[in-house]
Amino acid sequence: MIEELAAAIPSAVARLDGVVEHTPVQYNARLSAATGSEIWLKREDLQPVRSYKLRGAYNLIAQLSHEEKEAGVVCASAGNHAQGVAFSCAQLGIQATIFVPHTTPRQKRERILAVGQGQVDLVLAGSTYDEASDAAKEFAAEEGKVLVPAFDDPRTIAGQATCIVEAVGQLGLVPDIVVLPVGGGGLLAGCAAWLRAQHPEVRIIGVEPEGAPCVAAAVSAGRPVALTDIDTFVDGAAVSRVGDLPFEAVLEAKPELFRVPEGQVCSEMLAMYQTDGIIAEPAGALAAAALPTGGVGARLHIPAGSRVLVLLSGGNNDVARYSEVVERSLIHEGRKRYFMVSFPQQPGALRRFLDDVLGPDDDITYFEYVKRSSRETGPAVVGVELGNPNDYRFLVARIADVGMEVEEIMYGSPLFRFLL
Repeated sequence: MIEELAAAIPSAVARLDGVVEHTPVQYNARLSAATGSEIWLKREDLQPVRSYKLRGAYNLIAQLSHEEKEAGVVCASAGNHAQGVAFSCAQLGIQATIFVPHTTPRQKRERILAVGQGQVDLVLAGSTYDEASDAAKEFAAEEGKVLVPAFDDPRTIAGQATCIVEAVGQLGLVPDIVVLPVGGGGLLAGCAAWLRAQHPEVRIIGVEPEGAPCVAAAVSAGRPVALTDIDTFVDGAAVSRVGDLPFEAVLEAKPELFRVPEGQVCSEMLAMYQTDGIIAEPAGALAAAALPTGGVGARLHIPAGSRVLVLLSGGNNDVARYSEVVERSLIHEGRKRYFMVSFPQQPGALRRFLDDVLGPDDDITYFEYVKRSSRETGPAVVGVELGNPNDYRFLVARIADVGMEVEEIMYGSPLFRFLL
């Protein structure tokens, strides 16, 4: 399997020459200092469609027969693959019908239509990539159009893998470690196939979002399985079922798999924006979020002095999402907590809570009075941002001393999901 995939990659490199940007490989001082290693970012967010997905889409569509091109193509995507298909169809003069889930950010939907230059019909279907994919497959079969898979086709996989060929050539040396984001598995499959063929000594790591680890689930089960409940926040990698071809390639290539919480991805997005001046989408920051920078959460073990190549896969982020990004980051780092507080129905109760419970560097960021359930007490949801996450134990101690009935709203509970 991986030999065939690796053999198809050189022709994909030639096919994409002059179509895709040779995006830079940049040394990242922040990540290098934090990890004690050389961290290099392959900036696929600088493609014309701000994602590596253009590579796989164009490589497949360019190989279609004249009759297939005349019939038009269909794809399903959470946004980035759709832009790759739209760009390719605009370049080649082919009509495309693109299915995206309703959860796709508005910014991505608008970009799909703009990039398509009149060659695209956009259809919203389902709430996840997999539901949109089912609708796209049904439409393609009914209309006799070619389906352009986002990751489960050897032509898509070969095209996506050209980014690693390009990156290693630009780097001028073979990295010790390659860290890749993982959604449906196409990028990991193609890059792992080429690296195993050309540089088998390289340590390959695929990073999945904790809320959608479909490749790890498949490897554990010994077959592709559909996850029944996924977190769609990392929309570019929120896939419930790995592709059949990527799964077989992963089994053969045996890359390491690692997962990171969505909040950890948010912290890395903010660090990229505030320190590096990089606007990364959640899936774009996914691989870098796993690096051992000393932050909160699960981290890869990388020996000091390693040369590490990290794929920054995309930058299609809606600025309107940054409030949620900040919120998730604060919660992940332990600086944001929510409580259900039963306030005594007497004057000064809120003032007493502020004076006796909050620390000098703490702040209330959310307050909602729920209802007056009795004459004695009235519950309210209170969000507290801590000046220092280590102050949490002191906050809990003061809550116990104040005498009010206070219950923390735990991460993952139905009420917490409503708040977030």
